[in-house]
Amino acid sequence: MTTHMTGTREAWLAARLDLLEAEKALTRQSDELARRRQELPWVRIDKDYRFETAEGSASLADLFQGRSQLLIYHFMFGPDYKAGCPSCSAIADGFDGSVVHLANHDVTLMAVSRAPLAMLQAYEQRMGWTFPWASSLGSDFNFDFHASFTGEQQRIGAIEYNYRREPAWAESGIGDSLTKRGEGPVAEIAATTGTDVAAYTRERPGLSAFVLEDGVVYHTYSTYSRGVDGLWGMYQWLDRAPRGRNESGTWFRRHDEYNKG
Repeated sequence: MTTHMTGTREAWLAARLDLLEAEKALTRQSDELARRRQELPWVRIDKDYRFETAEGSASLADLFQGRSQLLIYHFMFGPDYKAGCPSCSAIADGFDGSVVHLANHDVTLMAVSRAPLAMLQAYEQRMGWTFPWASSLGSDFNFDFHASFTGEQQRIGAIEYNYRREPAWAESGIGDSLTKRGEGPVAEIAATTGTDVAAYTRERPGLSAFVLEDGVVYHTYSTYSRGVDGLWGMYQWLDRAPRGRNESGTWFRRHDEYNKG
C-alpha cells in the first residue's frame, strides 16, 4: 500500500488549483527574468578568437553562420578526455533537435569544447547528433568565458566559476559547485570520460550568448552550474513525474550505454 497522501478528486482539484497559482507566479517571474537578461549591457568582443569547425578555421563572427544571434553551450570535453561528459551529453540529447528551429528564428546554437575537432566529430557521430560543434583548442575562448581552467588555477585557488572564487584544489573538495562540497559522484563521472577528478573538473558546463550587429560581436549573457538546469530537458520531465528527480548517485548514462551492464 502506498505511503503517499491520498484523497478524493475534489481534494486533489483544490490542491491542484492552489499549486496552479504558484506555477503561474513562477511563469511570470521567469518572463521577468528573461526580460532582465535581454536588458543586460552588451560587451564588445575585440579579441580574435579562432576555432576549428567542420568548414575549417573560423572566427567568433563566423560561428554565427549568417545569423545575428549565437548561443554557445560550453560542452565539457577537454583535450585529455576520451569521451564527452555524460551530463553534457544528456543535455545535448535534448537540444540537438532544437537547432533547426532556432536557426529559422535568427539564432545559431552550437557547442564549443577544447578537445581536438576530430575527437568531437567522432563522438558526435557516435551519439547521432547533428548540431554544429567547434573546437577552441589553442584559443583563450574557454578560459576567458570561465568554462575551462588550468592546473595552476586549481592548485592556487584562482578558479572563478559561476561568478565565485573557488578554494585551492584538494582531492576531496575540488569543484564544489559540481561535487556538492566533495560529496558528489564526481570521480565516478570523471572515470567515464577517461580522466581523473582534476582533469575532468578543469572543464565546466555553461551557456554564453552573443549578438552580431554592424559587424561587431558583443557578449550579452553567460550562465553556469545550476543556471543550465533549464536546458536539461530530461529534468524538466522528471520534475513533473510523480516521484520527481528521485536520485541517489549518478543514475543516467550516455544514451548508447543503457542496458550494457
